[in-house]
Amino acid sequence: MKIDDWLLEILACPACKAPLRAETEADELACTGCGLVYPVRDDIPVLLVDEARKP
Repeated sequence: MKIDDWLLEILACPACKAPLRAETEADELACTGCGLVYPVRDDIPVLLVDEARKP
């Protein structure tokens, strides 16, 4: 997964607006607030609540 640090700093969870952290071994972004996990496909974060999985 290739997400630049500057992009990761401005990305936020669409559900609760908390910051996201990269889960590089799983190619996912995890919310630090509500815990939803968003997939990253072809190095593009899919920040749709319907596509997120619950922990």
